[in-house]
Amino acid sequence: MLRVLTSTLRFPRPWRPLETRGCSSNAGAAGREIQVCALAGPDQGIAEILMNRPSARNALGNVFVSQLLEALAQLQEDRQVRVLIFRSGVKGVFCAGADLKEREQMSEAEVGLFVQRLRGLMTEIASSAVMGLIETTRGLLPGAGGTQRLPRCLGVALAKELIFTGRRLSGTQAQALGLVNHAVAQNEEGNAAYHRARALAQEILPQAPIAVRLSKVAIDRGIEVDIASGMAIEGICYAQNIPTRDRLEGMAAFREKRLPRFVGE
Repeated sequence: MLRVLTSTLRFPRPWRPLETRGCSSNAGAAGREIQVCALAGPDQGIAEILMNRPSARNALGNVFVSQLLEALAQLQEDRQVRVLIFRSGVKGVFCAGADLKEREQMSEAEVGLFVQRLRGLMTEIASSAVMGLIETTRGLLPGAGGTQRLPRCLGVALAKELIFTGRRLSGTQAQALGLVNHAVAQNEEGNAAYHRARALAQEILPQAPIAVRLSKVAIDRGIEVDIASGMAIEGICYAQNIPTRDRLEGMAAFREKRLPRFVGE
């Protein structure tokens, strides 16, 4: 049983740093629908994916999805990134969902392939080794896979009601249902949700990065199986953490009553 579990778990891969850091100011980067920014100073370790497709309200089109997958793959390899924030560069909009105008021009075969890519994108975000945070005023990043993800979050009966009716929810309603962790009052700049997400990222940032990543693996994989198998998954994840320098550093910091200095190794 443990051998089967080991083969199905996705653990963080060895990291390589990004070739470039920070937000590029050149015209080519500014025109991209997806931009990657690495924060500096006390926020070093937090990366942001900026969605910037104002002409289509950040709708999920072919170029948008391709650039987003490219950005996620790049971030997966960066050992300096500990927390990831998704944010919108379009005021008042997070993501309008699938680009239906673009999809209207697709053949049936192309539609099938594109929806498959969307499912892959959502899975990539959910299973990313980087601790992902989604900053949004609308509650969710819309995409394929909702008939499977929503019942696991809300239960079958309520998921069916929301999917069958297509009901729209306010931020407060989404929080009450457990779809989002936090709902905040909007500010004049229209970025209150971003500030809350960034504050949460700052809470995660000082924690042991390997432990955070393996906790995410254990939770995501364990919730899909029975409790006994889940305990086995937790054991496999913890075994990955035992030989790390971070675990020893955490124990030493506790013993010496000081803040730990984690290095992600």
